[in-house]
Amino acid sequence: MLVAGSPCPLEEHRGCGTRRGGQETGIKVPRELAKGPSAFIPLAEIPREGAESGLRQLLIEAFVSAGRVDHVAMVMGLHPQYLSSFWKTQYLLLRMDGPLPYHKRHYIAIMAAARHQCSYLVRLHMGEFLQVGGSPAWLQGLHCAPQKLRNLNEINKLLAHRPWLVTKEHIEALLKPGEDSWSLAELVQALVLLTHYHSLASFVFGCGIKPEGDQDGGNGCWAPSPHSDSSPGSEDSMGGSGGRDAMQEVEMLMERMKLLQENQQEEEGVTQEEMETRFELEKTESLLVPPSDILDPSLQSHVRCFVEDPEFGYKDFTRRGEQAPPTFHAQDYTWEDHGFSLINRLYPDVGQLLDEKFQVVYNLTYNTIAMHCGVDTSMLRRAIWNYVHCVFGIRYDDYDYGEVNQLLERNLKIYIKTVACYPEKTTKQIYTQFWRHFKHSEKVLPPSLPLLAGCLGVLIPPPDPPLSPQVHINLLLLEARMQAALLYALRAVTRYMT
Repeated sequence: MLVAGSPCPLEEHRGCGTRRGGQETGIKVPRELAKGPSAFIPLAEIPREGAESGLRQLLIEAFVSAGRVDHVAMVMGLHPQYLSSFWKTQYLLLRMDGPLPYHKRHYIAIMAAARHQCSYLVRLHMGEFLQVGGSPAWLQGLHCAPQKLRNLNEINKLLAHRPWLVTKEHIEALLKPGEDSWSLAELVQALVLLTHYHSLASFVFGCGIKPEGDQDGGNGCWAPSPHSDSSPGSEDSMGGSGGRDAMQEVEMLMERMKLLQENQQEEEGVTQEEMETRFELEKTESLLVPPSDILDPSLQSHVRCFVEDPEFGYKDFTRRGEQAPPTFHAQDYTWEDHGFSLINRLYPDVGQLLDEKFQVVYNLTYNTIAMHCGVDTSMLRRAIWNYVHCVFGIRYDDYDYGEVNQLLERNLKIYIKTVACYPEKTTKQIYTQFWRHFKHSEKVLPPSLPLLAGCLGVLIPPPDPPLSPQVHINLLLLEARMQAALLYALRAVTRYMT
């Protein structure tokens, strides 16, 4: 995502993008949008001039090597350790040697982002596609692309919306000998790109990422991807009784975590039958999350040309009155034992980077919850990760899904399912309704006190801005969603090969 056209992130380096190696590059470096890169997160919380030295160096390197630091990187910079891992993975996928030509990689990114009407990513990669020599004719729509790329449409829509339907027959059809056939190495790279950009669309919508200054250009047809009900600065105050209620929510969450930890130590163990019942209950309760009807027709008209069968979307894995597909038992096909080894064989470097990225985000913690320090948040992070996998039909047989029901309140579940399953329907209202005690207006304490970023946040001395727990949650959603879809895809490849 680090491509030409974005402002230099640090004041003293602004303007440096117009020259490289003593020569003019022609790269446009517009000023940063006054209201920041996110429609949901106040500009004051995005790291810029006050960024710590490690993050500063990372952003400068990104700018020098690629000509831009885009809005996604600026928001991910709230968690520098993850940004480093993400950047290395994406750089390898798009810019390093691999089975697919560079222009086709960007076209696949366009196809994937278009499934979720993500104009931000579509527009970004249209520009990249042209920069690496792609034919402008292909950008008139999917019908103008080569048949080989069009053949990805079926697996693209399944991985985006219902990955459990991917079978070895889909893999076999793409690898079938012929003029438009894929090699196995090409297909594996394409599958990684598709799942990467489906999940990245979730992050874009979940964090309210706004278009780059050069994307906006005064052209209304490229409106921001996220639906914003209000500006970042118009967020309601949490004073008065709202603040007291929010603090009570913090204490209740802490108490539930403590009780669950005590029960784990005292219980002899829950029977497999009870564990299965709790998983099925959680799947059924996920139906309580209704899809929003909010759609932006202006996005559809300019992105739908890259989508065939646009009516195809997410459908609940478990639906009342219908036979559910077989549950994917994680122990039967794990990332660690199966998916990683397959990718490492067919696309070695990216396999290692994907594994690192999954590990970084799953283990990312600052051991704080609101005003509480020294807290083990692993139980909460695992509940979020496993809930995402649950709505995609994946069950961990050794996990008690009763924890999900205890730790994730209804508004958080609504947010998780919306962002993971139909991110294009994410709104500012959905974003602000969960974990009210971590609203941005409540994170900045008086200057004489430490700044405590909320759940999954960090203790930061002034004057640095607090890290955003909502961004952390979106990183968990991004990676949990990608791993879930990738497991279905790689299982199908494995079944084809055996």
